Amino acid sequence: MSSTPASPLPAPHPQAPAWLWDVFCQVIDNYGDIGVCWRLCADLAQRGHSVRLWVDDSSALDWMAPGARQGQWPGISVRAWEEAADPATLRDLAPADIWIEGFGCNIAPEFIAARALSTRATAVSSTKPPVWINLEYLSAEDYVERCHALPSPVMQGPAKGWTKHFYYPGFTEGTGGLLREPGLDAWQHGLDDSWRGAWLAEHGVAWSGERLISLFCYEPAALAKALADWMGCDTPTLLLVTPGRARHAIAQALPQAEAMTGIAHQDGPLRLHYLEALSHPDFDALLQCCDLNFVRGEDSLVRALWAGQPFVWHIYPQDDGAHAEKLAAFLHCMGADATLSQLHAAWNGLPPIHNAPGQQTTLDWGRLPLSAWRQQVQGWRERLRQQADLVSGLVSFVEKRR
Repeated sequence: MSSTPASPLPAPHPQAPAWLWDVFCQVIDNYGDIGVCWRLCADLAQRGHSVRLWVDDSSALDWMAPGARQGQWPGISVRAWEEAADPATLRDLAPADIWIEGFGCNIAPEFIAARALSTRATAVSSTKPPVWINLEYLSAEDYVERCHALPSPVMQGPAKGWTKHFYYPGFTEGTGGLLREPGLDAWQHGLDDSWRGAWLAEHGVAWSGERLISLFCYEPAALAKALADWMGCDTPTLLLVTPGRARHAIAQALPQAEAMTGIAHQDGPLRLHYLEALSHPDFDALLQCCDLNFVRGEDSLVRALWAGQPFVWHIYPQDDGAHAEKLAAFLHCMGADATLSQLHAAWNGLPPIHNAPGQQTTLDWGRLPLSAWRQQVQGWRERLRQQADLVSGLVSFVEKRR
């Protein structure tokens, strides 16, 4: 029997579901959309709600949430996106209390029309329009507080006269907060001294007490330099590489790093271990057990914050360069020190910080101030814990509008 806590989620809520939620998700790339939407659905279900997740590509759930597509998660039904436009499906579909459009995706017109027709036909009964919410992307930029919870009247179509609301996750009290399951803190507090070694062994990782670093990234500009520094430093390092783009990035950067050092990584203090795809609970455990985490996108950034370990964020690169401002806003909001900001800039291939107090002249990825960073991150975590989590905020928001 495993000695490692299996999940940061609590046991299923014993009482009947409070509301029925329709959550709509279109997968763009890199699993971020489905990752966030699934965590939202799982959190709602654990609190006693029922959820239908309408998604155009649910294949990633096979490893994110094994059994989800087979209906094995109580309270959650995973539905094919095209079913939302199918007349037979819509004819027998129970009306949901809340609609969530994940990241601005558009609900099928047929789905909206069917609900509007049903609502008008039963106007004398208790049937009401759903509370309709557009769940936006996470950002620390100033506009988030200004735009959070703003209404957007529907001006045309079968739902004319209804209202959508923009809902922005965020890092401050004036936003919608961050996804954080009610059982997360208890799960973290229940970890004993032996759990890290047990979790690694269960996942086939031969660990000899080295510094542990997880790598979940796109193709970072500084990866070859980081590998070379880890290969040349005095601290033995075990790099845990996630599947997909991180593994591809290693294949590209490792020959450059070996050329920079003149040695093969197997001959130095750096070892690599290639992980299989991890479920969400196991990914959370990975971040919790590592001494340094490299994360990317939105979902893993939030999980890195809750893990309370030093991390570097690879923000999703945008062609217009808007990601630079988003990254700067996040670092400013969190109060990151000069070295941490400088490393984020280097990892993301952005211009270095100039004339920042405490800035290092040359970055050495093998000798990072991890203890000081851990204190910073845990301070951020404690501050964020004082805010309402995203699902609690959503429930309160819906209560006021039903």
